[in-house]
Amino acid sequence: MTATSPAPVPAAPPPSQAQGAEAIAERVLRETTQPVALQRLHGGDPFRWLLSGWQDVRAAPGIAAFYGLCFWGMAVLLGWVFRTRPEYTMSLASGCLLLGPFLAMGLYDTSRRRESGQRPQLGESLTCWDSHMGSMGMLVLVLVVLELLWGRASLVVFAVFFNTGMPSTTGVLDAVFNPQNWGFVAVYTVVGGVFAALVFSTSVVSIPMILDRDTDALTACITSLRVVLENTGVMLLWGLLITAIVAVSLWLWGVPLLLTAPLLGHASWYAYRASVAPARPADSAAGAVPERVGVPLP
Repeated sequence: MTATSPAPVPAAPPPSQAQGAEAIAERVLRETTQPVALQRLHGGDPFRWLLSGWQDVRAAPGIAAFYGLCFWGMAVLLGWVFRTRPEYTMSLASGCLLLGPFLAMGLYDTSRRRESGQRPQLGESLTCWDSHMGSMGMLVLVLVVLELLWGRASLVVFAVFFNTGMPSTTGVLDAVFNPQNWGFVAVYTVVGGVFAALVFSTSVVSIPMILDRDTDALTACITSLRVVLENTGVMLLWGLLITAIVAVSLWLWGVPLLLTAPLLGHASWYAYRASVAPARPADSAAGAVPERVGVPLP
Protein backbone atom coordinates (compact mmCIF):
# COMPACT_ATOMS: atom_id res chain seq x y z
CA MET A 1 0.00 0.00 0.00
CA THR A 2 1.24 3.44 -0.80
CA ALA A 3 1.07 6.02 1.94
CA THR A 4 -1.20 8.87 1.19
CA SER A 5 0.11 12.32 2.00
CA PRO A 6 -2.05 14.38 4.31
CA ALA A 7 -4.32 16.87 2.69
CA PRO A 8 -2.71 20.32 2.60
CA VAL A 9 -4.00 22.76 5.17
CA PRO A 10 -5.50 25.73 3.40
CA ALA A 11 -3.67 28.98 4.06
CA ALA A 12 -5.40 31.52 6.22
CA PRO A 13 -7.13 34.07 4.07
CA PRO A 14 -5.55 37.50 4.08
CA PRO A 15 -7.20 40.06 6.29
CA SER A 16 -10.07 41.74 4.53
CA GLN A 17 -10.50 45.44 4.00
CA ALA A 18 -13.32 45.30 6.55
CA GLN A 19 -10.91 44.06 9.21
CA GLY A 20 -8.53 46.88 8.38
CA ALA A 21 -11.34 49.42 8.62
CA GLU A 22 -12.38 47.98 11.97
CA ALA A 23 -8.81 48.28 13.24
CA ILE A 24 -8.60 51.90 12.19
CA ALA A 25 -12.00 52.62 13.73
CA GLU A 26 -10.89 51.00 16.98
CA ARG A 27 -7.75 53.09 17.00
CA VAL A 28 -9.64 56.33 16.42
CA LEU A 29 -12.22 55.42 19.09
CA ARG A 30 -9.50 54.72 21.65
CA GLU A 31 -7.72 57.99 20.91
CA THR A 32 -10.86 60.10 21.10
CA THR A 33 -12.13 58.54 24.33
CA GLN A 34 -8.86 59.00 26.19
CA PRO A 35 -8.76 62.36 28.01
CA VAL A 36 -6.11 64.84 27.02
CA ALA A 37 -3.32 64.98 29.60
CA LEU A 38 -2.86 68.32 31.34
CA GLN A 39 0.15 69.82 33.07
CA ARG A 40 0.34 71.63 36.37
CA LEU A 41 0.87 75.39 36.09
CA HIS A 42 2.70 77.73 38.45
CA GLY A 43 2.12 81.32 39.52
CA GLY A 44 4.92 82.81 37.44
CA ASP A 45 3.93 81.07 34.22
CA PRO A 46 1.75 83.88 32.77
CA PHE A 47 4.70 86.26 32.91
CA ARG A 48 6.90 83.70 31.16
CA TRP A 49 4.25 83.36 28.47
CA LEU A 50 4.35 87.11 27.91
CA LEU A 51 8.14 87.00 27.71
CA SER A 52 8.04 84.20 25.15
CA GLY A 53 5.39 86.10 23.20
CA TRP A 54 7.59 89.19 23.17
CA GLN A 55 10.42 87.12 21.72
CA ASP A 56 8.10 86.01 18.90
CA VAL A 57 7.10 89.61 18.23
CA ARG A 58 10.75 90.58 17.91
CA ALA A 59 11.54 87.56 15.73
CA ALA A 60 8.68 88.25 13.27
CA PRO A 61 7.97 92.00 13.48
CA GLY A 62 6.31 92.19 10.07
CA ILE A 63 3.75 89.53 10.93
CA ALA A 64 3.15 91.10 14.33
CA ALA A 65 2.62 94.51 12.74
CA PHE A 66 0.08 93.13 10.27
CA TYR A 67 -2.04 91.44 12.93
CA GLY A 68 -1.63 94.40 15.27
CA LEU A 69 -3.07 96.67 12.56
CA CYS A 70 -6.00 94.28 12.09
CA PHE A 71 -6.91 94.23 15.77
CA TRP A 72 -6.36 97.97 16.12
CA GLY A 73 -8.60 98.60 13.11
CA MET A 74 -11.37 96.50 14.64
CA ALA A 75 -11.10 98.42 17.93
CA VAL A 76 -11.22 101.81 16.16
CA LEU A 77 -14.22 100.76 14.08
CA LEU A 78 -16.04 99.39 17.11
CA GLY A 79 -15.41 102.59 19.08
CA TRP A 80 -16.62 104.77 16.21
CA VAL A 81 -19.82 102.77 15.82
CA PHE A 82 -20.45 102.90 19.58
CA ARG A 83 -20.16 106.70 19.56
CA THR A 84 -22.15 107.37 16.39
CA ARG A 85 -24.55 104.46 15.86
CA PRO A 86 -24.74 102.56 19.16
CA GLU A 87 -27.62 100.39 17.94
CA TYR A 88 -25.20 98.59 15.64
CA THR A 89 -22.53 98.01 18.29
CA MET A 90 -23.68 94.50 19.18
CA SER A 91 -23.84 93.45 15.53
CA LEU A 92 -20.33 94.73 14.88
CA ALA A 93 -19.05 93.07 18.05
CA SER A 94 -20.43 89.77 16.76
CA GLY A 95 -18.58 90.32 13.50
CA CYS A 96 -15.35 90.99 15.37
CA LEU A 97 -15.93 87.84 17.37
CA LEU A 98 -16.24 85.93 14.10
CA LEU A 99 -13.02 87.35 12.68
CA GLY A 100 -10.92 87.49 15.86
CA PRO A 101 -10.29 83.75 16.34
CA PHE A 102 -9.07 83.36 12.77
CA LEU A 103 -6.64 86.26 13.20
CA ALA A 104 -5.47 84.82 16.51
CA MET A 105 -4.86 81.45 14.84
CA GLY A 106 -2.44 83.16 12.47
CA LEU A 107 -0.39 84.32 15.45
CA TYR A 108 -0.51 80.83 16.95
CA ASP A 109 0.75 79.42 13.66
CA THR A 110 3.68 81.84 13.71
CA SER A 111 4.66 80.76 17.23
CA ARG A 112 4.24 77.10 16.34
CA ARG A 113 6.53 77.42 13.33
CA ARG A 114 9.20 79.22 15.33
CA GLU A 115 8.93 76.57 18.03
CA SER A 116 9.54 73.81 15.47
CA GLY A 117 12.48 75.62 13.88
CA GLN A 118 10.60 76.71 10.74
CA ARG A 119 10.56 80.19 9.31
CA PRO A 120 7.13 81.80 9.77
CA GLN A 121 5.44 83.26 6.70
CA LEU A 122 2.58 85.76 6.66
CA GLY A 123 0.82 84.01 3.80
CA GLU A 124 0.89 80.66 5.57
CA SER A 125 -0.40 82.20 8.79
CA LEU A 126 -3.34 83.72 6.92
CA THR A 127 -4.47 80.35 5.58
CA CYS A 128 -3.51 78.06 8.46
CA TRP A 129 -7.18 77.68 9.44
CA ASP A 130 -8.41 76.32 6.10
CA SER A 131 -7.83 72.69 7.08
CA HIS A 132 -9.60 73.22 10.41
CA MET A 133 -12.68 75.00 9.07
CA GLY A 134 -15.22 72.59 10.57
CA SER A 135 -13.85 72.77 14.12
CA MET A 136 -13.22 76.50 13.93
CA GLY A 137 -16.71 77.16 12.58
CA MET A 138 -18.32 75.24 15.43
CA LEU A 139 -16.16 76.97 18.04
CA VAL A 140 -16.89 80.43 16.64
CA LEU A 141 -20.60 79.57 16.62
CA VAL A 142 -20.42 78.72 20.32
CA LEU A 143 -18.64 82.02 21.05
CA VAL A 144 -21.18 84.03 19.06
CA VAL A 145 -24.08 82.38 20.91
CA LEU A 146 -22.45 83.21 24.24
CA GLU A 147 -21.90 86.79 23.09
CA LEU A 148 -25.55 87.14 22.04
CA LEU A 149 -26.71 85.74 25.38
CA TRP A 150 -24.36 88.16 27.10
CA GLY A 151 -25.90 91.05 25.18
CA ARG A 152 -29.43 89.92 26.02
CA ALA A 153 -28.57 89.62 29.71
CA SER A 154 -27.07 93.12 29.63
CA LEU A 155 -30.28 94.54 28.16
CA VAL A 156 -32.30 92.84 30.90
CA VAL A 157 -30.09 94.37 33.60
CA PHE A 158 -30.44 97.82 32.03
CA ALA A 159 -34.21 97.42 31.75
CA VAL A 160 -34.54 96.42 35.42
CA PHE A 161 -32.49 99.32 36.82
CA PHE A 162 -33.49 102.01 34.32
CA ASN A 163 -37.24 101.54 34.19
CA THR A 164 -37.68 105.11 32.96
CA GLY A 165 -35.85 104.27 29.73
CA MET A 166 -32.46 103.22 28.53
CA PRO A 167 -29.75 105.85 29.11
CA SER A 168 -28.32 107.48 26.02
CA THR A 169 -24.87 106.60 24.80
CA THR A 170 -23.45 109.88 26.08
CA GLY A 171 -25.04 109.33 29.47
CA VAL A 172 -23.88 105.79 30.06
CA LEU A 173 -20.70 106.79 31.90
CA ASP A 174 -22.59 109.34 34.00
CA ALA A 175 -25.12 106.66 34.91
CA VAL A 176 -22.43 104.16 35.77
CA PHE A 177 -20.45 106.48 38.03
CA ASN A 178 -23.51 107.92 39.74
CA PRO A 179 -23.50 106.73 43.39
CA GLN A 180 -27.24 106.10 43.14
CA ASN A 181 -26.59 103.41 40.52
CA TRP A 182 -23.98 101.37 42.37
CA GLY A 183 -26.44 98.51 42.64
CA PHE A 184 -26.70 98.47 38.86
CA VAL A 185 -22.90 98.51 38.55
CA ALA A 186 -22.58 95.57 40.95
CA VAL A 187 -25.20 93.44 39.19
CA TYR A 188 -23.93 94.33 35.73
CA THR A 189 -20.38 93.47 36.77
CA VAL A 190 -21.44 90.09 38.14
CA VAL A 191 -23.47 89.20 35.05
CA GLY A 192 -20.75 90.37 32.70
CA GLY A 193 -18.11 88.60 34.75
CA VAL A 194 -19.97 85.28 34.52
CA PHE A 195 -20.20 85.46 30.74
CA ALA A 196 -16.65 86.73 30.38
CA ALA A 197 -15.36 83.85 32.51
CA LEU A 198 -17.35 81.38 30.42
CA VAL A 199 -16.00 82.76 27.14
CA PHE A 200 -12.46 82.82 28.51
CA SER A 201 -12.70 79.30 29.91
CA THR A 202 -13.95 77.77 26.67
CA SER A 203 -11.45 79.54 24.41
CA VAL A 204 -8.24 80.02 26.38
CA VAL A 205 -6.53 76.93 24.89
CA SER A 206 -9.18 75.57 22.49
CA ILE A 207 -8.14 77.50 19.37
CA PRO A 208 -4.41 76.69 19.58
CA MET A 209 -5.36 73.10 20.36
CA ILE A 210 -7.44 72.89 17.19
CA LEU A 211 -4.48 74.23 15.21
CA ASP A 212 -1.97 71.91 16.86
CA ARG A 213 -3.93 68.65 16.99
CA ASP A 214 -6.75 69.18 14.49
CA THR A 215 -9.18 68.12 17.19
CA ASP A 216 -12.91 68.74 17.19
CA ALA A 217 -14.41 71.83 18.82
CA LEU A 218 -16.12 69.89 21.63
CA THR A 219 -12.91 68.19 22.75
CA ALA A 220 -11.02 71.49 22.55
CA CYS A 221 -13.63 73.35 24.63
CA ILE A 222 -13.78 70.59 27.26
CA THR A 223 -9.99 70.56 27.50
CA SER A 224 -9.97 74.34 27.89
CA LEU A 225 -12.51 74.13 30.70
CA ARG A 226 -10.44 71.42 32.40
CA VAL A 227 -7.34 73.61 32.22
CA VAL A 228 -9.17 76.45 33.96
CA LEU A 229 -10.73 74.20 36.61
CA GLU A 230 -7.47 72.41 37.45
CA ASN A 231 -5.33 75.59 37.42
CA THR A 232 -7.89 78.14 38.56
CA GLY A 233 -5.50 80.50 40.31
CA VAL A 234 -2.97 80.69 37.46
CA MET A 235 -5.64 81.02 34.77
CA LEU A 236 -7.40 83.71 36.82
CA LEU A 237 -4.13 85.64 36.90
CA TRP A 238 -3.74 85.12 33.16
CA GLY A 239 -7.27 86.37 32.53
CA LEU A 240 -6.67 89.44 34.71
CA LEU A 241 -3.45 90.22 32.86
CA ILE A 242 -5.22 89.97 29.50
CA THR A 243 -8.07 92.17 30.75
CA ALA A 244 -5.70 94.79 32.16
CA ILE A 245 -3.56 94.93 29.02
CA VAL A 246 -6.58 95.21 26.72
CA ALA A 247 -8.31 97.76 28.96
CA VAL A 248 -5.26 100.03 29.07
CA SER A 249 -4.84 99.66 25.31
CA LEU A 250 -8.45 100.65 24.66
CA TRP A 251 -8.22 103.53 27.12
CA LEU A 252 -5.38 104.95 25.01
CA TRP A 253 -7.55 104.97 21.87
CA GLY A 254 -6.51 101.44 21.03
CA VAL A 255 -3.07 102.46 19.75
CA PRO A 256 -1.16 100.07 22.06
CA LEU A 257 -3.07 97.19 20.42
CA LEU A 258 -0.60 97.48 17.57
CA LEU A 259 1.85 95.81 19.95
CA THR A 260 -0.22 94.25 22.72
CA ALA A 261 -2.58 92.30 20.41
CA PRO A 262 0.17 90.22 18.73
CA LEU A 263 1.96 89.95 22.08
CA LEU A 264 -1.10 88.39 23.72
CA GLY A 265 -1.68 86.17 20.69
CA HIS A 266 1.81 84.71 20.81
CA ALA A 267 1.67 84.41 24.60
CA SER A 268 -1.60 82.48 24.36
CA TRP A 269 0.16 79.84 22.28
CA TYR A 270 2.66 79.30 25.07
CA ALA A 271 -0.18 79.21 27.59
CA TYR A 272 -1.58 76.29 25.61
CA ARG A 273 1.82 74.59 25.40
CA ALA A 274 2.31 74.89 29.16
CA SER A 275 -1.23 73.74 30.01
CA VAL A 276 -1.72 70.74 27.71
CA ALA A 277 0.77 67.88 27.67
CA PRO A 278 2.24 67.11 24.23
CA ALA A 279 0.45 64.45 22.24
CA ARG A 280 1.88 60.97 22.76
CA PRO A 281 3.86 59.41 19.92
CA ALA A 282 1.82 57.52 17.38
CA ASP A 283 3.32 54.18 18.37
CA SER A 284 0.33 53.31 20.53
CA ALA A 285 -1.95 53.88 17.56
CA ALA A 286 0.19 53.25 14.51
CA GLY A 287 2.01 50.23 15.91
CA ALA A 288 -0.13 48.32 18.36
CA VAL A 289 -3.37 47.95 16.46
CA PRO A 290 -2.02 47.10 12.96
CA GLU A 291 0.47 44.61 14.45
CA ARG A 292 -2.29 42.82 16.32
CA VAL A 293 -4.68 42.77 13.39
CA GLY A 294 -2.02 42.08 10.82
CA VAL A 295 -2.64 44.84 8.34
CA PRO A 296 -0.63 47.98 7.71
CA LEU A 297 -2.12 51.37 8.02
CA PRO A 298 -3.32 52.71 4.70
